[in-house]
Amino acid sequence: MSENKCPVMHGSATTTENSMANMNWWPKSLSLDILHQHDQKTNPMTADFNYQDEVKKLDFVALKNDLHALMTDSQAWWPADWGHYGGLMIRLTWHAAGTYRIADGRGGAGHGSQRFAPLNSWPDNGNLDKARRLLWPIKKKYGNKLSWADLIAYAGTIAYESMGLKTFGFGFGREDIWHPEKDIYWGAEKDWLLPTDNHNSRYSGERNLENPLAAVMMGLIYVNPEGVDGKPDPLKTAQDIRETFARMAMNDEETVALTAGGHTIGKAHGNGNADLLGPEPEGADIHDQGFGWLNKAKRGIGRDTVTSGIEGAWTTYPTEWDNGYFTMLLNHEWELCKSPAGAWQWQPINIKEEDKPRDVEDPSISTMPMMTDADMAMKVDPEYRKISEHFHREPEYFSEVFSRAWFKLTHRDMGPKVRYLGPDVPVEDLLWQDPVPTGPKDFNVAMVKKAIKETGLSISDMVTTAWDSARTFRGSDKRGGANGARIRLALQKQWPGNEPKRLASVLCVLEPIAVSYGVSVADVIVLAGNLGIELAAKKADFDVTVPFRTGRGDATDEMTDNDSFAVLEPLHDGYRNWLKQDFAVSAEELMLDRTQLMGLTAHEMTVLVGGMRVIGTNYADTGHGVFTERKGALTNDFFVNLTDMNYIWKPIGQNEYEICERQTGKRKWTASRVDLIFGSNSVLRSYAEVYAQDDNKQKFVNDFISAWTKVMNADRFDVS
Repeated sequence: MSENKCPVMHGSATTTENSMANMNWWPKSLSLDILHQHDQKTNPMTADFNYQDEVKKLDFVALKNDLHALMTDSQAWWPADWGHYGGLMIRLTWHAAGTYRIADGRGGAGHGSQRFAPLNSWPDNGNLDKARRLLWPIKKKYGNKLSWADLIAYAGTIAYESMGLKTFGFGFGREDIWHPEKDIYWGAEKDWLLPTDNHNSRYSGERNLENPLAAVMMGLIYVNPEGVDGKPDPLKTAQDIRETFARMAMNDEETVALTAGGHTIGKAHGNGNADLLGPEPEGADIHDQGFGWLNKAKRGIGRDTVTSGIEGAWTTYPTEWDNGYFTMLLNHEWELCKSPAGAWQWQPINIKEEDKPRDVEDPSISTMPMMTDADMAMKVDPEYRKISEHFHREPEYFSEVFSRAWFKLTHRDMGPKVRYLGPDVPVEDLLWQDPVPTGPKDFNVAMVKKAIKETGLSISDMVTTAWDSARTFRGSDKRGGANGARIRLALQKQWPGNEPKRLASVLCVLEPIAVSYGVSVADVIVLAGNLGIELAAKKADFDVTVPFRTGRGDATDEMTDNDSFAVLEPLHDGYRNWLKQDFAVSAEELMLDRTQLMGLTAHEMTVLVGGMRVIGTNYADTGHGVFTERKGALTNDFFVNLTDMNYIWKPIGQNEYEICERQTGKRKWTASRVDLIFGSNSVLRSYAEVYAQDDNKQKFVNDFISAWTKVMNADRFDVS
């Protein structure tokens, strides 16, 4: 035996570039990985650790003072421009929060995910690894009482404050994750910064950006600063900016304010040769200890730093909050040039010496200011120009709009204001926070339930209405859900997926009960759903009580931003066996995406689908997947019959199948892809077999109620 033989079983425990994962072998197999993110095994904290409790113990005054001190404590290993880290910290926060997109609520600063791949190594996040290392002493000092997510979001806010901006406020409460968010789709490209005419582009048609994406290229936070595909053209860039910022939940005024406010402070770095930079953090050598983009051939810091490749400051005084951005942009003519690193940028024509910013290391040296193509869009696009001129005339108004937009940017993915913690939470309720008033808590639940039962509403109508009200919840940005009963408002009651006619008939019955007993419609809808589950269980010979929490409130149309809420409209619902239309993505993949957003696990998804099928909650009362002779009873028949080898399954359409008796060939049931995936996928079948067992009928009912209750209470941040 050779003594040099490696003792490690290569590929046995991990997947390497030389080994094959299951999805490589069977690429058409349904991967459930999206439902297995952030398993508690990755979390180093104990099970009883509660960040919301810990952060309340934080010395907020001391933390703020420490952050203010850090801003001007320049370190030799990564010196601060002009002796102030404000620009770097603002960019850190901006790029953490700026990944948020409204289509699925994913991205944003809410989890500290910028610490992990791919975000920590995106080209647009170059050298933000240095910013996080500068913050490490503060994180180390405050420990478990301060998450990385909160610290990264807070650093930019304090940077602005230290430079003279009156900030709008700040809310703590973001809990860290401990693993990359692989469930977020950032695009199909296999390389960074591919031009949009590439066959892997995220664009189609004239200039249609793929949903749910917001950034124009893989590896960018929003738009290419050099222009569309790196070709300067401010008007074309303006189109990209408008679409991208709209997908970040920003209107034109907020877009101009954020662009200008972000570029009022600091500078871009491109004074050197980008080819001398080493790999990004994830690709760096082990002895680089997580640092990336290192220049080991030349100095590579201070005035010689290369990050974006664009070089220069936007304003005369880049460490002060002022109106200098608009003065510089609007009061000069501009011409194209290239930075020392070879990037396209714009420079002013005939600028006075006193209007130039100073060198970051030597204040006796003047430097040329610059604008990116995105900045020039603020001057060239007619609508952006009007707003820019308004801000230029009224600097106080600009500061107010920016501070609010910055607050929105850094808090958009946190959900309701009740989740905000700390002394600087603004008192004002903002429309984008989806406010919901507190509802009555002390009422006779049994009496209300009795009144609902006496209406004669069907089990299906009660369960379906509660489900449709709650299913909009997204754990990604904590929006939607049953609280607020927005299903009864002008927008949602017309959504096709909510079956408007059926919904209207149910609400006509439930709303008078809410009025009669002085409770919220939201509570009555959920309570009716719970009653339906109890009646369905009774039909299966199980006496159960579904847990119920009072206190939901009813939102009004005035509390609801319809444009913002439109993105929550369901276009599919595997739980109700419904697709609005055929999509390029399979029905079962769509169901997994919805399941993950709702915060459910694979086995919770399994038990809910099986239970809702037999109860009879399918959209338009279709028969697909209703594998039972006892429709309306909460039995495990779906799983019993799905796993019964006395039947065979045949495709009869793109998303339709028939289940026939094996001996006679007689059709017994019909099914969709979503139904059959629970027998086809090996993992889901293992769950289906558990619930099909003779000894697990009670477990099936108990697990269904547990998962149902989780959905109904997913948005209850007002209770522990």
